[in-house]
Amino acid sequence: MAVADLHGLLESTLHGLGYELVDVERSGRGRLIRVFMDKPDGIGVEDCAAVSNHLTRLLAVEGIDYDRLEVSSPGLDRPLTKMADFIRFSGEPVKLKLRMAVEGRRNFSGTLRGVDNGTLQLEVDGKLLSLELSNLGKVRLIPKL
Repeated sequence: MAVADLHGLLESTLHGLGYELVDVERSGRGRLIRVFMDKPDGIGVEDCAAVSNHLTRLLAVEGIDYDRLEVSSPGLDRPLTKMADFIRFSGEPVKLKLRMAVEGRRNFSGTLRGVDNGTLQLEVDGKLLSLELSNLGKVRLIPKL
């Protein structure tokens, strides 16, 4: 099963269980499936165990071959990947890496100020940058400790 197909299957399944699929990683040979999930009040060990048990049965029924399944929260430095993430975490500090340099830089840290018409607004040192969503590589929250 292709990663995109697996992503769709897991997204609909987790949504039905009351969770949000944040990301799915599959090792090069597909032997490891790593699932990152979230919910508004956070993820606990019990959530991970329940979802892991459910997904183990689902993957068996779907005939998906793998050796190991890992289910966890996205962590304090949660990746932002979807439009909904950029809207939900507007006002939060983020660090991001661009695919192509802007103003001679690919790495930025700043405050997410929103997203509109395919452009992410990032405040860096009091200056507002407009960055094309198509140019975003990795975007992660900066943990508040």
